[in-house]
Amino acid sequence: MQMLDWRKDMKKLTIILFLLISSTLFCTQNRGEQTTAIKTEQNTKSEENLIINSENLDFSQHKVTFIELGADKCIPCKAMQPVMHEIAKEYKCTIQVVFYDVWKTPKYAKDYGIQMIPTQVFIDKNGDEVFRHVGFYAKDDIIKRLKEKGIL
Repeated sequence: MQMLDWRKDMKKLTIILFLLISSTLFCTQNRGEQTTAIKTEQNTKSEENLIINSENLDFSQHKVTFIELGADKCIPCKAMQPVMHEIAKEYKCTIQVVFYDVWKTPKYAKDYGIQMIPTQVFIDKNGDEVFRHVGFYAKDDIIKRLKEKGIL
């Protein structure tokens, strides 16, 4: 009889530990999402010339605006982050780089008519689309295409 009570106690303890660990993980994940959301929604412009979620874009200040439409939690979109930062830093007088998280703000997906992420849209200084690309887009390929178009 004591053996049976001991197993019941262990089962209860296991369930309690599971719930405790699950709730801790859930709270930690939500805190991380809130921090990411705050950073993403700040409408900031960094020293690299990278703009995040800005409503007021001025295309006339740069030869081209590189708009990355993706999501913070999308794996191919995450792979685009270093590409965007490098281009924003190396070509800050020529290329304006903008990132929109379309999972947090779906309006941008509709505005630019995208169906898959990541999608890169390149806009000239007159506000006209020059070209677009769907999927991961390597830095060298972007620069090559911009040179072919006579932008760089």
